[in-house]
Amino acid sequence: MPRYVSGIEQALPILRRANRVLVIGCSGGGKSTLSRKLSGRLDLPYVSMDREFYWLPGWIKRPKGEERAMIAARVAEDRWIMDGSGASTFDLRLPRTDLVIWVRVPRRICFWGLAYRVASSFGRVRPDMAPGCPEQLPDREFLSYIWNFERRVSPVIVKAIDRYSAEMPVLTLRSRRDMRALVENLREAVNVK
Repeated sequence: MPRYVSGIEQALPILRRANRVLVIGCSGGGKSTLSRKLSGRLDLPYVSMDREFYWLPGWIKRPKGEERAMIAARVAEDRWIMDGSGASTFDLRLPRTDLVIWVRVPRRICFWGLAYRVASSFGRVRPDMAPGCPEQLPDREFLSYIWNFERRVSPVIVKAIDRYSAEMPVLTLRSRRDMRALVENLREAVNVK
């Protein structure tokens, strides 16, 4: 069982010391937005897995071997905050992570986030997406992924944490309010210094 941190207050000292943070969760949940905000607060380079590893222009999936080699090289670096829930590379990423932030919001929030993303970015490339991959309407497979994430993907995440990094702290954020509180508490800590 992952070593869950009991709340934001307990997570803040861990987060402030962390050099490598992995932000995971369902698509549409807000993990990329949160990662960008935390990157600025913590002065950690932001790594979007979609932008840097997964996609080539025209929504072409990068070959798996090339993707793994690129991820291995990047996680070997000293400092980063990375968003992405791809289980096939947890063996590379989790052992190098100081803290996992799991954005575990209800699926209705994920669908709302996806709808907002599509409405605000349709036809344009988002900052966390690879060049040449403009936002498009989600297909049935993607919608099914979001609908079934908690049932199908979350158990895989728990097993991977247990297998590759059982003692690593995991902060679970269950709402947009939790995400805002984490960012705000970091802002206050920076302003106090």
